[in-house]
Amino acid sequence: MTTPDAPGAPTRWIDGPLLGFDTETTGTDVTRDRIVTAALVLSRGPGREAETVATWLIDPGIEIPEAAAAVHGITTAHAREHGMQPAAALEEVAAMLADALERSIPVVAFNASFDLQILGAELARLGLPTLAERLGHDIAPVIDPLVLDRGLDRFRKGKRTLTDLCGVYDVTQDGRMHTADVDVSATLDVLRGIVARHRELGEAPLAEVHQRQIGLHRDWAENFNDFLRRKGKNPDVSTVWPL
Repeated sequence: MTTPDAPGAPTRWIDGPLLGFDTETTGTDVTRDRIVTAALVLSRGPGREAETVATWLIDPGIEIPEAAAAVHGITTAHAREHGMQPAAALEEVAAMLADALERSIPVVAFNASFDLQILGAELARLGLPTLAERLGHDIAPVIDPLVLDRGLDRFRKGKRTLTDLCGVYDVTQDGRMHTADVDVSATLDVLRGIVARHRELGEAPLAEVHQRQIGLHRDWAENFNDFLRRKGKNPDVSTVWPL
């Protein structure tokens, strides 16, 4: 997958190249669990006909719990037989992400904090440079449709999974959700739906959108931690985004 040059100044970022990113993993602990599949979907313009997909199946080197396999469909035996070694696969993923970010092509991920954190932990564990180390600065620009939806439509009731947001933004789901490449294409479509409803996002500079998400996430996390305190639970949601 070769990333194009970043869009010129007259073009809205939402109409230019976007690099969607998603992982499927052995679990939800970013410090302990491993990546099983990864997908990058490069969108060169509106619509799925402009997409180029790259996917990786990885042998995580540990057992894939049945609960995780039930979500993404990858068993330990299948990953061991057909998967790449983590170092080779994740070096390719990280190099493509860094190349896009260096060109100011935004990385788009649903619940980006999870995918970026587990990738960072994997790279560090394998002795490979992290994204921040490759870039020499913070990971940006990142666009997270979950952060945008929670912040811009905060009082809407209901769940906010990717499947739920596909319904909210009239996105047709093609293929099996929780398959990394299918999830990425759906995420890109949800983002376009959000920008269509909040046109100021598409007109704003990418750096401004990235910074706005930092504030939106912080406000949401502080409110959610207050909710957890009222319920007598541990207020453990990080207020920092994307890492």
